[in-house]
Parts: sequence; structure tokens; C-alpha cells
Amino acid sequence: MPKLTMKKDLPYSVEQMFDLVSDVNSYDQFLPWCQKVRVYAQKQGQFDADLIIGFKNFRETFTSRVTYTAPKSVNVDYIKGPLKRLYNHWQFSENAGGGCHVDFEVDLEFKSRILENLIGTVFTEASKKMIDAFESRAEELYGLR
Repeated sequence: MPKLTMKKDLPYSVEQMFDLVSDVNSYDQFLPWCQKVRVYAQKQGQFDADLIIGFKNFRETFTSRVTYTAPKSVNVDYIKGPLKRLYNHWQFSENAGGGCHVDFEVDLEFKSRILENLIGTVFTEASKKMIDAFESRAEELYGLR
């Protein structure tokens, strides 16, 4: 069961980072391996999303429920797809320098032991690439600080 927790201070506002992470519709524009996004069942504080993830011969659709409290947190709970379980959590708070402190956690479990062993070996590196993609997107949208 791969799990990763990261904490980072960024020079952007809490609102900017919340807006970036909660804008799931734009994930296919900047996240590695994200090929297509569909957001639906939108209600106050939540929506469902299908993400098509592809890498080499692997292509799967992940359905998740995203709940959020603006501008403090975004939670992603897995509904269906190739995993047994997926939980992703973002927490945003102001840091002493006027920027944003980001707490990020992802925890997943695969249905297949073989897939877990295969992906588990690159899980940390893939997660870091994803975090880097969010940072690069923030720089693109809000400028280098």
C-alpha cells in the first residue's frame, strides 16, 4: 500500500493554490499521464470526476469524488477503477512569509498484487513528478516569485 506525505512552502497565496488544485477540469493540460478529464455531479462543496490516465500501454479511467472547503482543503476519495482504494488530501494554510504551506497526502492500494509491486517501485517518483507539475502550473498561472 504505497503512501506518501509531503509538506511544502510555496510563494503563492492559499487562495491561488486552492484554485489550482480544485480546478480538476484543467488537469489534462499539465499533469503527467492525465489524458482526459470529465467533471460531473457538481454540488456545493463537491463533484465527481473521471480521469483517464495513460502511460505506455497502460490506460485506465479513475472515478473519484472531490470534496472541498474553500480555500482550505481538497479531498479526493476513490469511487471506481483499477484500484482497491485511493485517498488524496490537500491542506492549505498561510505561512509566515505570506505564501502558502501545503500538506499533501496520497494513499492507495491496488486490486492486483502484481500491479502494486510494479507501480509501487515508482510510486514515490511519480508522486513527486505530479507535485512538481502543480508547482510548474502555479508558476505558469501566477508568475515566478
